[in-house]
Amino acid sequence: MIAVIEMSQGSWLVGAIVPGVERHPLKKLVPDAEALLRLLRRWCDEATKAGRTVARIAVAYEAGRDGFWLARWLRVRSIEAASVAVSREHRRAKTDRLDSELLKRAFLGWLRGERGPCTMAAIPTLEAEDARRPSREHETLVGERTRIINRMKSTLARLGIRDFKPHLRRAADRLAVLCTPEGAAPPPNTIAELRRDMARLQLIKEQIKQIERMRLERLRQPPANTPQATLKLLTRVVGIGVETADMLVHEVMVRNLRDRRAVARYGGMTGAPDESGARRREKGLARAGNARVRRGMLQLAWRFQRFQKESALVKWFQARTTDGRATTQDDDPRPRPQATDRAVALATTGEIPQGVVLRPVVA
Repeated sequence: MIAVIEMSQGSWLVGAIVPGVERHPLKKLVPDAEALLRLLRRWCDEATKAGRTVARIAVAYEAGRDGFWLARWLRVRSIEAASVAVSREHRRAKTDRLDSELLKRAFLGWLRGERGPCTMAAIPTLEAEDARRPSREHETLVGERTRIINRMKSTLARLGIRDFKPHLRRAADRLAVLCTPEGAAPPPNTIAELRRDMARLQLIKEQIKQIERMRLERLRQPPANTPQATLKLLTRVVGIGVETADMLVHEVMVRNLRDRRAVARYGGMTGAPDESGARRREKGLARAGNARVRRGMLQLAWRFQRFQKESALVKWFQARTTDGRATTQDDDPRPRPQATDRAVALATTGEIPQGVVLRPVVA
């Protein structure tokens, strides 16, 4: 029996193909896993009454806000589960009923062994998902810190005050002596707003420090598993900090990526060609992959050029782009994600790329 689920925050729409039942049932449920399990068992009973035996149940749903918990929950109960990666690039008619039919059609093709209809998202373990949380939370908090600082600067700029720096230690004390160019104190509502922003900023800065302290404490401990050992190895490379190493380990190396092209596809660093008839042009990077990995790739490429100038990778890049322009149609003077490939190779095989400088081991 095949079932697909169109999931939303308020309800789940479940469609199925039941052996021996001519109609394709469609049922709306409250978002509850137990109710879903009861529905699947009821449809199995209908197949049994029709003279069919259901030996295998396969369920698919779109990878989205709910993550992968439902797939893990169903697998524990001997039900095959898959999470379908759905493209959001095209404008189309969208309703829960239409989505469930499209999902059912794609899932049937995948079960038949066709490679074209859809791709299945890799379902991580609960431990692998949890290991990503510190890095992702750190990134969110740093972004929130930047937004608060920029908002405070914009508020003061409307009053003509441009030399106030909210990130300094004594910034809260300096609010009391701020003056506009006319020599007047800022309005009381503006000062109250700035003090609330300063309180939020102080809380966020403390939370960032807590995450960074916990991460450094784990690095000082003996490696308890392979990801932690890989993290310690990557932090020895000059130019790779703890944040980048943590992202590489828990976002890239936990996946079984086949080669460097698979790494580039996962990060959205592949091209987006536009070809029709005699027209041939490139629309730039696809940007369809993991945005955190893509940002890390670009940052790592620039850092390798700064801190690993004697490495074979940087020399190859400089020789290829020495005149500042592409030598062929496929060349591009911007940094490529090869630095990420070398980091992955170092972590997986332990082989140090030629010319890469490592920090000494700290006892």
